[in-house]
Amino acid sequence: MTPADNDEAAIRRAIEAWTRGLHDKDVQGTTAVLADDFVRYSLAPPLRSTGPNPVGLQAWFDTWSGPIGYDLAALDIAAAGDVAFAHGLAHLTGTKTDGAVTDLWFRYTLGLRQRGEAWKIVHVHESVPFLMDGSIKAAVHLKP
Repeated sequence: MTPADNDEAAIRRAIEAWTRGLHDKDVQGTTAVLADDFVRYSLAPPLRSTGPNPVGLQAWFDTWSGPIGYDLAALDIAAAGDVAFAHGLAHLTGTKTDGAVTDLWFRYTLGLRQRGEAWKIVHVHESVPFLMDGSIKAAVHLKP
C-alpha cells in the first residue's frame, strides 16, 4: 500500500465518521472530525458559518424523529500532501418531528487538511441546482 493509498483510506474513515455521526445524531461524533477553523456553506441559512457548532447541530438533530439518512454517492477523493478534496452526491433522508418526510439529493464538496496524524474536515459546501426558467426555485426533485 502506497502513502497515497493510506491517505485515501484515512480520509474515507474521517468522512465515514462524520456521516455516521450525522446518521446517529451524535454531536460529539459529528464534530470530532471537524477542524476548529471549519467553514460551512450549507443548504440552510446563513450563507456561511464557521467553526463547529455543537449547540446548533443538536438543535437540528432535535428536529428529526429518528436516525438521519446521510449517504454519500459517487465519492471521489483527491489528496496531495496535507490537503484533500472529496466530492459527490449526498442523499438526505428521514422523518422530521412534525411528520414531514425528507428525501433529498444534493451536491457536496468537502475540503480536508491533515492535522498531525488525523484528517480533519475544514470545509463543507452543499448545494442544489436551481431552475433556469426564471422562477429561481431550487430543483429539489432531482435524483441521480
